[in-house]
Amino acid sequence: MSEKKVKFEFEKQNKNSIRYKEVPEDGMPPVIGSIYIQKWFAGNSKHIEVTINKVD
Repeated sequence: MSEKKVKFEFEKQNKNSIRYKEVPEDGMPPVIGSIYIQKWFAGNSKHIEVTINKVD
């Protein structure tokens, strides 16, 4: 199994969610791009980290 941690920073706030843009590693293309996280979970976080596991 392969694991990858992807970092994101605040981009834009909507009515019920916050959009975060990926901060790619130097010289690498984005793995995910932008993601939306619901406000009830994200709170006031300006930076988040997502862990991706490749199962097979």
